[in-house]
Amino acid sequence: NELLLNILPGSIAERLKNGETLIADDIDCATVLFADLKGFTDLSSKISAKELLMLLNNIFSEFDELLVKHSLEKIKTIGDNYMLAGGIPEPSDNHAISVAEMALDMLNTLPIINKNTGNPLQIRIGINSGPVSAGVIGKKKFIYDLWGDTVNVASRMESYGNDGHIHVAQSTYNILQDDYIFEQCPLLDIPGKGKMQTYFLKGRRA
Repeated sequence: NELLLNILPGSIAERLKNGETLIADDIDCATVLFADLKGFTDLSSKISAKELLMLLNNIFSEFDELLVKHSLEKIKTIGDNYMLAGGIPEPSDNHAISVAEMALDMLNTLPIINKNTGNPLQIRIGINSGPVSAGVIGKKKFIYDLWGDTVNVASRMESYGNDGHIHVAQSTYNILQDDYIFEQCPLLDIPGKGKMQTYFLKGRRA
């Protein structure tokens, strides 16, 4: 039970235990975040595997605590990339706000970790909001995952963003613009998506 709840959202774990074999949900609007640690790959050539793992575990454990604070769902980690979402599996009216606050906290937390460990890591964050499909993939070592265009654009926001910045797509900006401060970015030409207007999230309005 405890292991299942560490792997899956509570409501999804219950559905599996109740015998549901195919879990696939369409969610009208969620907010997806990808975060990547810059400098981690370079660091891997300078310190031992054990030290590297301890550092990554330290950082991601801090992020996991922030997840609980903001009532969000961790989807997965891939190397030094961390993926989370708000508004899944249960819909939420404030999913974009929760993810924005999480992103700001992540940005503020990393310098503290760097000071304690003496490492100059930076974080690059991308966020997008919109419809997603969510479900449990596989029968062995299964995971709860998200897919769809919203997820792809969130990933692009991270990869085309700047270190130390929160790069936000237009749809998330539309939800948050009245409550947060943004810096408009130059139009981005993203392969497969064309020209996109994006923004850097700077902070909450006073």
